[in-house]
Amino acid sequence: MKINTAEFIISNSDVSKCPLERIPEYAFIGRSNVGKSSLINMITNHKNLAKTSGKPGKTQLINHFKINANWFLVDLPGYGYARVSKKTKEVFQQFITDYFEKREQLVCAFVLVDIRLEAQKIDLEFIEYLGETEVPFCIIFTKADKISRTKVDSHIAAYRKQLLANNWEEMPQYFVTSSTEGTGKDALLDFIDGVNDEIFKNN
Repeated sequence: MKINTAEFIISNSDVSKCPLERIPEYAFIGRSNVGKSSLINMITNHKNLAKTSGKPGKTQLINHFKINANWFLVDLPGYGYARVSKKTKEVFQQFITDYFEKREQLVCAFVLVDIRLEAQKIDLEFIEYLGETEVPFCIIFTKADKISRTKVDSHIAAYRKQLLANNWEEMPQYFVTSSTEGTGKDALLDFIDGVNDEIFKNN
């Protein structure tokens, strides 16, 4: 898939105010500082589509971007974001939960995980939540350029081991990416293209 157009549509904290169009929607979410904005900008060929920041917790709303006029990319607030009040965090968590449990247009969530780190409890818990609520999802391992290929493979193997130990039948589909080097871009866009083709064919 080639991305020709990427247009910001709306930011809000109320799922009922999300766009009404019945087109496929892909949500990107991860811990703060996982490199989500950089990844979104990389795959859409836009330097500043998603706002990048050195401060964790920059994204605090549901942000909809219309891609190629026929699908939405949704940039969601991080879970486990730093330096926001407990009350604010609870509000974030509620509308993130509302989004995943009520948004009918959502066809796949992408959970971003920093490949440099060993399996984090908060990431595993969020993956478990998506499994329990039956939200289709894939894992995107970010920042693959920061460590050796051997370490990338061993950290993915550790995730697989943890998930299988938690009663997952198999490792969810995953992508290895680097926003700096453009790694994983084609595989990710090909996956979205394939899902869209199935949806448009069936409709």
